[in-house]
Amino acid sequence: MFQERRRFLARPRATVGGPLPLLGPAFVTAIAYVDPGNFATNLSAGSTYGYLLVWVVVASNLMAMLIQYLSAKAGIATGLSLPALCRRQLPRPAVRGLWFQAELVAIATDLAEVVGGAIALKLLFDLPLLVGGTITAVVAFALLGLKSRGHRPFEAAITGLLAVILIGFVYNVLRGGPEPLAVASGLTPQFAGSESVLLAAGMLGATVMPHAIYLHSSLTTGRYVTTTEPQRLGLLRSQRIDVVTAMTVAGFMNLALLVIAASALSGRADTIEGAHAAIGTSLGTVTALLFALALLASGFAASSVGTLSGQIVMEGFLRRRIPLVVRRLVTLAPALVVLALGVEPTQALVVSQVVLSFGIPFALVPLIMFTRRRDIMGALVNRRGTTYAAAVVAAVIIALNLALIVLTVRG
Repeated sequence: MFQERRRFLARPRATVGGPLPLLGPAFVTAIAYVDPGNFATNLSAGSTYGYLLVWVVVASNLMAMLIQYLSAKAGIATGLSLPALCRRQLPRPAVRGLWFQAELVAIATDLAEVVGGAIALKLLFDLPLLVGGTITAVVAFALLGLKSRGHRPFEAAITGLLAVILIGFVYNVLRGGPEPLAVASGLTPQFAGSESVLLAAGMLGATVMPHAIYLHSSLTTGRYVTTTEPQRLGLLRSQRIDVVTAMTVAGFMNLALLVIAASALSGRADTIEGAHAAIGTSLGTVTALLFALALLASGFAASSVGTLSGQIVMEGFLRRRIPLVVRRLVTLAPALVVLALGVEPTQALVVSQVVLSFGIPFALVPLIMFTRRRDIMGALVNRRGTTYAAAVVAAVIIALNLALIVLTVRG
């Protein structure tokens, strides 16, 4: 009896109770895919270009599924976060450079989340933007406090906020009356001038976010006991379900934002505040209220996830851990400065997403390099087709960024 009990306890938590108890990490990272930056870029895309950039949303989401799957796989196979894996495998100068750009990405991320939360509080309660940004930062820090109680409370809170956003979007889409044929017409890849390229880069940066790539690898390390390759393969299968489910939800939300703007806000969503007012006029006050609540939930949740990612970045690249309060202040200060200076918040959000787009290759290229190596990944090494697909994704992102640089210089 005692031996049988020992065998039961030795079973990895990764295989107990089927795949459902293993869901969660991808839902935490999914909040990064529906952060306030997504509101800004997708609303701008839909109101300015109609359904023209639907294909960017769909392509970005498919890229996100592959990338987040690779990130989760790297964590399962190595027991290390992607930043820690970079520190172990790359030369020190390269690690320092990657850490520096990751910190810039963290600042851009926090800018988007805090500004988005501030806008939502202004829409709901007419609070000054600086006050709203401070409240967003405090609430995000409180959410992070749930991590001290284990993985599940924090994941449950983030998933709950994700549900709030989903409800708001579903209601708004139903009220907006989208045109299915028009949506389908936007699946053909095309642009309409340099401004649409800039917006597409922002949409890509708002969807495939560097800090989500770093974070996901850390969320699958340590929480599951896997001591053999078959156990790791079993865990990977459950994480595949987690990633596909969470990214599908996030992709629907992004598409919903663009569809709402294209169907009901044509030419009237230069700012998030303008979109909110237009939604109230076109679709009613309840729809506008749900839109603002979804934005608020997005700002709160994404800000806490962004801070957690920043901690993972510093701990992984530099093997240093600083108090979360200090970590929060480091990345929060620029966001509050932007609000204090009175910079137009929606434009600040779009610019922050472009910065994030430039950060994607620095996370994605090392991820592809590591996951294709059997000496690092073992039985979880990429299949050749997976590596090729990931390389194509990286090439597309890099090409889009180079095109953006050329267009900006010429402009």
